[in-house]
Amino acid sequence: MKVIFMGTPDFAVGTLEALLEAGHEVTLAVTQPDKPKGRGKSMQFPPVKEAALAHGIEVYQPRKVREPECVEYLKGYQADIIVVVAFGQILPKEILAMPRYGCINVHASLLPKYRGAAPIQWAVINGEAVSGVTTMRMDEGLDTGDMILKEEVELLPQETGGSLFERLSEIGAKLCVRTLAAIQEGTATYTPQDHGAATHTKIIKKQLGEIDWNKSAEELERLVRGLNPWPSAYTYLNKKTLKVWKASVVKKGHTDSTETEKTFQEPYEESADSLTSSKDGMANGAGTVAAVSKDGMAIQTGQGLLLLEEVQLEGKKRMMTDAFLRGFPVEVGTRLGKSS
Repeated sequence: MKVIFMGTPDFAVGTLEALLEAGHEVTLAVTQPDKPKGRGKSMQFPPVKEAALAHGIEVYQPRKVREPECVEYLKGYQADIIVVVAFGQILPKEILAMPRYGCINVHASLLPKYRGAAPIQWAVINGEAVSGVTTMRMDEGLDTGDMILKEEVELLPQETGGSLFERLSEIGAKLCVRTLAAIQEGTATYTPQDHGAATHTKIIKKQLGEIDWNKSAEELERLVRGLNPWPSAYTYLNKKTLKVWKASVVKKGHTDSTETEKTFQEPYEESADSLTSSKDGMANGAGTVAAVSKDGMAIQTGQGLLLLEEVQLEGKKRMMTDAFLRGFPVEVGTRLGKSS
């Protein structure tokens, strides 16, 4: 089929490559405008643009696809289908009705759950057991179109936003090829979504990564994984930003505990049991370093203890916490957070 491909980030590149490998003719790649990046603010191409140019595909970068100029431009390509993967803009009805087979979207969640932005990170942050990819026929709503194919994956115990991103990108690419084959053969089925079961995700902003030590250790451990590699979870140590790249929950009184849990179980007994609650229900002492060892440093949270295993202090390299502590000793009782 003649395809117009619309996408922007790394997640979309695998699908573009898969369509080409399957023999489809991608006549145009539509992506977001170049953006300045880094200290020098040099303009950087979106990943889809880089991939398209490498294959000799024409690239179009409109600021707003709703503008009449853009609609007219796309009409000139007479595409059989438009494939949309993490493009970043909602398509108007003029574009949705343009191709012979309509517009197909590859969405990184099991619709109708997690419509909207950042479904991958939120699946990890919220502790979902499964996630997946859905292909759908687009309509004018936000991820509200009829579903075509789905594929489900189980989240791994140490799943990060980055690792799930890679897995779903690969699955989405294959699912898109299968979807186009079914459409072309006339065997595709279109299942309306249960709008009453829909959930929506918020855009991930850097501020989301600031650790609120009043939350439970389990919540914070998932936050660390979900925001790895971007924008990362962080706190403050001596008024400097301390990014947390890896953490684990210390499970008190667990007979099947790991070596890490055994190391910290004894010192934590008194600390964990002596916590009291303030009038607003928040645990006193949250954000305090409860213990330090070769395995890392354990921080008191609103419920339980969180072991920081890999960190990065502002202006320094990312490193395992034991290595960090050799160059930057931290004492038990130190308070993390903006007031530190």
